[in-house]
Amino acid sequence: MDPLSEILALLKPRSAITAGFDAGGAWALALDDLAGRIKCYAVIRGACWLWLEGGAAPVRLQAGDCFVLPSGRPVCIGSDPAVPARPAREVLDPNRSGAVVTCNGGGDVYLAGSRFDVDGRHAGALLRSLPPIIKVETSGDQARLRWSIELMMQEMREARPGAFLIAQQLSHMMLVQALRLHLASGAQREIGWLAALADPQISAAIVAIHAAPAFAWTLPDLARRAGMSRSVFARRFRDRVGETPIGYLTRWRMTLAAERLVQDRRSVAEVALSLGYTSENAFSTAFARRMGCAPGRYVREATRPAGP
Repeated sequence: MDPLSEILALLKPRSAITAGFDAGGAWALALDDLAGRIKCYAVIRGACWLWLEGGAAPVRLQAGDCFVLPSGRPVCIGSDPAVPARPAREVLDPNRSGAVVTCNGGGDVYLAGSRFDVDGRHAGALLRSLPPIIKVETSGDQARLRWSIELMMQEMREARPGAFLIAQQLSHMMLVQALRLHLASGAQREIGWLAALADPQISAAIVAIHAAPAFAWTLPDLARRAGMSRSVFARRFRDRVGETPIGYLTRWRMTLAAERLVQDRRSVAEVALSLGYTSENAFSTAFARRMGCAPGRYVREATRPAGP
């Protein structure tokens, strides 16, 4: 499995809401419900703006554009950044999946897409390095993304038997396609694992780590995989990913370890051996350093029944 697929599989994005949004006039919404979630929407008709309060310059979106909000940071969307933003919960009903929400009578801009809930155990570490707004243009030859958006719209509009399930599956395709197109369109300027996958040489090292996380990788090994000198590779990896190659290797191992301990219910000794640790103690020390607690405590807290 390739790194993007592996990371998304660990996040387990579940399409909680698949809906349309039809707005008219002057409007703005503060999307303050993004923690532990990813939103992926496309502008079907009209135009609007996305912006961070007190952040970078607003992002203009027009028909044919798609955007992903993956980092959990609050974002505003509206007809104009000068319009005071209302809390989204006052307009958007979180239980109306498959419906079209109308704001100010609609007619000027129409968006369609999904909100994905992600696995909370891994979401913070995997998503916090991503840009708060990812814009993807679906014009040109990005036919697959346009196809999934158009078919999702058709399913929502016709509401035939099974339409909700099909729309959810298409929304997953839309998310993956949007991230894939973002990688191909210049993510190298960013920092984080997604940006690193856009760099062919750094990506080669990451692919190697994901293919064999238990291997005793060294900095020279990974530099050779990237086809670079050790010093240049180490500097470029840190610049692209935001941490050292060995730091990334350890973090990925611990992410896999957490998954295997909780989901697969494997013992600490089994997980340690599966990830290249010959000593259970060495594994437990590395796990506690990265995850904030010992493996046994992590499992107990992750599997504790929710309170009333």
